[in-house]
Amino acid sequence: MLSVLPHLSWGDNLARLAVAAGLGGAIGFERELREREAGLRTHILVCVGSALFTIVSAYGFEGFLGSGDQVIRADPTRIAAQIVTGIGFLGAGAIIRQGISVRGLTTAATLWVAAAIGIAAGAGYYRGAVLTTVVTLVALWPLRLLGYRVLERLRPEERSVVIELRPGTRTTELLDALESRHAHVEYFQLQEEHDRRTVTLTLDTPSEALLAELGDLEFVQGVEWRR
Repeated sequence: MLSVLPHLSWGDNLARLAVAAGLGGAIGFERELREREAGLRTHILVCVGSALFTIVSAYGFEGFLGSGDQVIRADPTRIAAQIVTGIGFLGAGAIIRQGISVRGLTTAATLWVAAAIGIAAGAGYYRGAVLTTVVTLVALWPLRLLGYRVLERLRPEERSVVIELRPGTRTTELLDALESRHAHVEYFQLQEEHDRRTVTLTLDTPSEALLAELGDLEFVQGVEWRR
């Protein structure tokens, strides 16, 4: 006696894809509000596409698997497993490097989570998909605001030091002076306008004494401490 092949009705297909679209859209809407690279449409497409891949992997080949005298056994997770690998390329495209800073890591992570939610919806695991969406939205909005408020109190105060150099001065002279005073530079920016050279930098341990020493250097015209 042949085994009964798994089958999804039109209603079941519609329900799983609709849940994937709704949950992916909820995450994408938050990204859209914050004007991120991947927004509402991208997250919906990723979530729905992952759900469809999962459905096809589990139910799309029932005609082929049961075409002979015996039902061919197959692993229904093989296609869905490749989603995890494929979504990495899409997430990498959302990451942008701007100078020494990197943007888009959170958006890349939400695309990865959207794919996982789509797989869960496509497999009919609605509770896991809904709970993951709720946790993701909490992490993106309330937890983000709470984290910023807590970190602002815990992290040491950062202030930028603006130093105006005399004409003809090389920035290496300033860096050597900072290194000799064991001051670590976390951020460095040089602005040149005609014969005026201004350096904006952030130090790990700024102090009034250090600024006074920098102001006494021969090649320094002025020092300003900005918050």
